[in-house]
Amino acid sequence: MPSHGSSDNKKRDSPSGPQNEKPPPQRLVKRYRVEVAASMSSVLSTATAFPLDSVKTRMQTYQYSGFRDCVRHTYKTEKLRGFFRGVTAPMASVTLVRTVSFSIYQRSKHVYNDWLKRNWGVDVLGHVSTKGSYPNLWSIATFGAAGATAGSCITLIACPFELTKLSAQVSVLLADKKNCPEPKSYAVAASYQNKGTLKTLGNLVKHRGFTGLYTGFNLHLLRDTLGTGLYFMTYESSKQLLTTFGGDGSHSNPLAVLVAGGLCGIVSWAMIYPIDSAKSVYQRNSLMYTKGQKVQPVKIQFFHRHMYRGLGVSMGRSCVVNAIFFSSFEFIKKRIKAMDD
Repeated sequence: MPSHGSSDNKKRDSPSGPQNEKPPPQRLVKRYRVEVAASMSSVLSTATAFPLDSVKTRMQTYQYSGFRDCVRHTYKTEKLRGFFRGVTAPMASVTLVRTVSFSIYQRSKHVYNDWLKRNWGVDVLGHVSTKGSYPNLWSIATFGAAGATAGSCITLIACPFELTKLSAQVSVLLADKKNCPEPKSYAVAASYQNKGTLKTLGNLVKHRGFTGLYTGFNLHLLRDTLGTGLYFMTYESSKQLLTTFGGDGSHSNPLAVLVAGGLCGIVSWAMIYPIDSAKSVYQRNSLMYTKGQKVQPVKIQFFHRHMYRGLGVSMGRSCVVNAIFFSSFEFIKKRIKAMDD
């Protein structure tokens, strides 16, 4: 063994030694590969499926006879631009939220795993990475808890952006007098029409104050906590199952990742959709009123047909988004990990 007084150690400890130099960009990228992969994949997946998200929001908040009717009406009145209204906000927010969410999830997953190892002698991550293993109660609970932790944290970032996106998506419908319950609310509702992301934010603050940016926060928090927990629980467990059934020891199996990514989007939205509908309707209603005016709460009603309008569109969109996202995420992360220092 080399002595502690060796020249190599002296050089390493010297003020001008390598440890005090800034790490090369490649090392930083490798160190934060989860965040880098998540942000790049978010941009790609969000841009691809945004028109479906726009249709989903319109079907939740206004009456259409179905998917085709919504698409036909949107194109007739607003052309292609109507499907991309508000795209700037989610391009920025989804990238930020996904990056933060995955970072928190990864850290939470290891924290919970370490706690289980210390107190129960259970190594969840070791079990999952073992070839031929299957999901068990410990792994499902760990992934669900880590996902719920990430979901509850990101709501603080996501709520203002999502409210801005929603107001942009339905701004033209808001400006239609027949959609306003009271004549005095029309002027407020119409003020959101044809505004960009920053102007919409300014309009929200003007009418509802800074706290108005968090309109519907409680519903948003409930949706993201439950939804993100289900999301990661489904993704990790289904990927493990598909990998085992496929006889492949690699947990970055492209087909398993693609299917698991699509499945986690479908399952999570199917379970939390009434919460999302209640949030969307409440936020839509709030846009017709100014600060201090009472907005009637919207009740979450599971298994009521009107709370599931646009569910098929949302599940299809989520399947596409997450299949693209996770395939891209795992591919980019793997390529970064293989980079030479």
